[in-house]
Amino acid sequence: MQRRIKMKKKGKSSALFILIIAVIGLLAFAGFKGFVLGAYEFKSLDKVITRGLDLQGGVSVLMEIQKDTVTPEELQSAKEHISLRVNTLGVAETVVTTEGQKRIRVDIPGMTNSKEIVDSLSQSGNLVFKGPDGTELLTGQDVKKATAQLNQQQGGYEIGLELNDEGTKKFADATGKYVGQKISIYLDDQMISSPTVQVQISDGRASITGSKSLEEAKTTAGLINSGALPLPVKAVSVSNVGADLGATAFPNSIKAGVIGVGLVFLFMLFNYRRQGLMADIALTLYIVLTLLVFIEVGVTLTLPGIAAFLLTIGVAVDANILNFERTKEELKKGYSVKAAVKKGGENALSSIVDSNVTTLLASLILYMIGSGTVKGFAITLMIGIVISLFTGLVVTKILVNLAVDMGLITKPSHFGVKLHKEDEKHA
Repeated sequence: MQRRIKMKKKGKSSALFILIIAVIGLLAFAGFKGFVLGAYEFKSLDKVITRGLDLQGGVSVLMEIQKDTVTPEELQSAKEHISLRVNTLGVAETVVTTEGQKRIRVDIPGMTNSKEIVDSLSQSGNLVFKGPDGTELLTGQDVKKATAQLNQQQGGYEIGLELNDEGTKKFADATGKYVGQKISIYLDDQMISSPTVQVQISDGRASITGSKSLEEAKTTAGLINSGALPLPVKAVSVSNVGADLGATAFPNSIKAGVIGVGLVFLFMLFNYRRQGLMADIALTLYIVLTLLVFIEVGVTLTLPGIAAFLLTIGVAVDANILNFERTKEELKKGYSVKAAVKKGGENALSSIVDSNVTTLLASLILYMIGSGTVKGFAITLMIGIVISLFTGLVVTKILVNLAVDMGLITKPSHFGVKLHKEDEKHA
């Protein structure tokens, strides 16, 4: 009866182990090779991940607001304004970030004409309200401010619009004329909102409904404010990054990464044998999951980002090494394989968490005080650390326990531990 229960447990462990290996193998194959299934094409990760300027070339422009004191709201409005203007250039994967108290950096991959870009970004905002027949009704000079707010009656989010004295008169005439019709708002000839007039508004206060989220309402309000209160900006730094650098650097980085990961795999196998093999399988999952998160989050991969990614592979391995060394210690003390695996994992847990939390805090500080590529390095490092904790503490543990239950790991030598024959028999 006892033997039957053991065989049944061994069968379940074997089936689950094979299933996990198959899933990880499929993810790895799809991620690194891609495949076609009917009319659908699953592209490899290197084809869909966003690459930064240093990998594909382009233009980096640092703009500065020409004003002595700039409020955070004005800086955010200027950023939204510039983001919208960049999007009108038809450039994908553009990164717009703020630096300091009044600077905005715009990284535009794949572009080479820096003069055209600087001229476009330096223009003042042109906010216009137009009637359904295209007639200009108001301009940005007529708007006092726009604010994202909660609709108290119907729920959801809206934009509260406040006009100055001249704007109030113009808006009263326009809303009286176009009740039941749309008045569209354009910034630099691009429509940002097109609300329908419900009633005539004569007090200079209006609400624009229809925002799907608070973030969308804030963005639209920021665009209206940037057009209503145009802030002069000037390019203080322009950098052209050639595509030749990326053409050489990216393949070399991939090659270095493959060699580095390969050496790590061999190290784990040589020092920890079958337990090391479980770590290598978990590490494969870690690499795939990290790259998938990069794509979903929209991380722009740069050379510092690649360095951070390779660094996190070392962090992921470090968790396994701490765990496995503690397991070796328990085996040398004479514990059974199953007991040593359990006790080793428990003893290593605090060290693994402490080291990873310390690195996570350091990367968080880098992200908060850094800018540009430093932020990219930090966010790549943070994502890698979180995923490495999952694969190191959960996936590797599951794989090792299943391997023990199914009889794949049965004696200390499978962990790379050499005992005397008498001790090994006792273990």
